[in-house]
Amino acid sequence: MHAQTRRISTLMAALVVMLGTLSLTQTAAFAADDHQRGPDPTQSSIEAVRGSFDVDSTSVSSLSVRGFGGGTIYYPTSTAEGTFGAVVISPGYTAGESSIAWLGPRLASQGFVVFTIDTNSRYDQPAARGDQLLAALDHLTGSSSVSDRIDPQRLAVMGHSMGGGGTLEAAKDRPELKAAVAMTPWNLDKTWPEITTPTLVIGAQNDTVASVRTHAVPLYEGIPESTDKAYVELRGASHLAPNRSNTDIASTSIAWLKRFVDDDTRYDQFVCPGPQAGLTWSDVRSTCPF
Repeated sequence: MHAQTRRISTLMAALVVMLGTLSLTQTAAFAADDHQRGPDPTQSSIEAVRGSFDVDSTSVSSLSVRGFGGGTIYYPTSTAEGTFGAVVISPGYTAGESSIAWLGPRLASQGFVVFTIDTNSRYDQPAARGDQLLAALDHLTGSSSVSDRIDPQRLAVMGHSMGGGGTLEAAKDRPELKAAVAMTPWNLDKTWPEITTPTLVIGAQNDTVASVRTHAVPLYEGIPESTDKAYVELRGASHLAPNRSNTDIASTSIAWLKRFVDDDTRYDQFVCPGPQAGLTWSDVRSTCPF
């Protein structure tokens, strides 16, 4: 009788261990998928002009904020899937928010809160633009009308030209950022040992303002090899390529943000090994595997 009792006790203990292991496995799987937003991605879905989320927008007056020049917030209208990561985007030298506004609804419809901003002055240098990107992130998560839609632990920065240089400045100053995307960036500083944020640099082959030889490539190479990073170069494109709707810029940026802001491994297929040099891209580099 005692032997039978011991066998039952042993079986029950084994069952408890098995259920505990199963629970831990399920918890880990849930955690890995916790930030996934939207349906399973395809090449067509990341290239689409609009993603699966309906989007609304709200204007932010420069008179109501400190540290940057106001702008427009684009956000998914539904929070049924939870909160979202947030991205702030800076324009380039002499440019205003309108030059990068096309990215707002395009990225937001993929499941992000996106803030396209104006800078305090159109002549602000990269370091100032980096500070303003961070000030705009602080406004988004702290006092904006959509702060309750944002996960403050999942933030990213983007920018064009000197705004791209400012993107690197912001990533240097705030290493907890989840992702950075620098579009045809300009910055005199070419050494970035402090950057640990996963960074995508987008260059333009025919850029005569911030040539890939003197800016985009050295800026990419100045980021440590230990940091997840990628460089893609638009074949035949000019410095102003990011100032108008561009599917190649959008799709690579979406995949990068999804992978690193949302930690969504469904997007690995687009990020690592990433696009290939050819008709669209004149140069592709990365530290893949990430």
